Amino acid sequence: MMLDYELLKLIWWCLIGVLLIGFAIADGMDMGTGILLPVVGRSDAERRSAINTIAPHWDGNQVWLITAGGAIFAAWPVVYAIAFSSFYFAMLLVLLALFFRPVGFDYRSKIESTRWRASWDWLIWFGSLVPALVFGVAFGNLLQGVPLEVDGLMRASYAGSFFGLLNPFALLCGLVSVLMLSIHGGVWLMARADERVAMRARRIVLGAGPLLLMLYLLAGVWMIASGMGYRLAAIGDASGAMRLLDKQVVGAAWLDGVGIHAWLAPMLGMVMILATWFLAWGSRSGLALVTSSLSVAAVIASAGVAMFPFLMPSSLQPEASLTLWDATSSQLTLSVMFWVALVMTPVILAYTSWCYVKMWRRVRVAEIERDAHALY
Repeated sequence: MMLDYELLKLIWWCLIGVLLIGFAIADGMDMGTGILLPVVGRSDAERRSAINTIAPHWDGNQVWLITAGGAIFAAWPVVYAIAFSSFYFAMLLVLLALFFRPVGFDYRSKIESTRWRASWDWLIWFGSLVPALVFGVAFGNLLQGVPLEVDGLMRASYAGSFFGLLNPFALLCGLVSVLMLSIHGGVWLMARADERVAMRARRIVLGAGPLLLMLYLLAGVWMIASGMGYRLAAIGDASGAMRLLDKQVVGAAWLDGVGIHAWLAPMLGMVMILATWFLAWGSRSGLALVTSSLSVAAVIASAGVAMFPFLMPSSLQPEASLTLWDATSSQLTLSVMFWVALVMTPVILAYTSWCYVKMWRRVRVAEIERDAHALY
């Protein structure tokens, strides 16, 4: 059975959003742990305690990113092509950084050398910090609009540069992303790491929570005060590739003129950040992990809802902006993908949840010292 084409476009906008949120929540714990690694662990055994909390999960968590990339390629091929060519050097930087995490996990404890292990610890930190920062910077640039042009032959060109991506608003969004994932990783360590590591992670969460809330509010105020955003004024009747330019896009502040429901995600994000701080203050690490996950989901959803239906707005040629209505695959492609996702997604979620439940315990320093050659 094939669903309505417009409905399928909306469904895949939601599903890809879920995949990106799932990646941020799951792999965000790994990246947050890596960012905090040099701070929470004062000895090699304590740092190994932090690393081994994510040891059973990090490789599975990164599959969320691969799945999201594959889904974007299949559902939004134009977005995939333009995004990966426009952000080419940023993507290479992320891939280079992501290379150091798995290699660091596997190799840091192979040699009992303080310098060797310290070097890998900093590379793990680099491999965790850079993706968190770049992903936030990418969202910041999408909210502002990308310098994208499309000619009459549907050839897209990117008029910006790598350093142009590093503008003040985008860097603010990158800092929000780093703080958000650091807090998420800190709450994870509170629940899973050795008590001494957990205590230091709690202090970081308590210190970073108010700062994250302040910067998140600042980004929102900046976005609203500057009138940043676009609105789809009209869409034509052209079909095929030419439909991409057959629309009218005007400058308008994101969330301007939308219903109150569009403000639910930003408000939920602020509430969940506060809830995480209060629960961390009360040492309720399990509940804090839930609220931290909800805060990550709400912050990402707030950007998606604000930009709807835009996927990649163009600051140079607004009518060339990519939206979920004109930058998607065929109805057949979306339909086949939908039925596959309907079957496989519950299976993947059930298996992932089972892994977390079965492996939920603290990784203590005493265990590291006792089984020094059996763990990372």
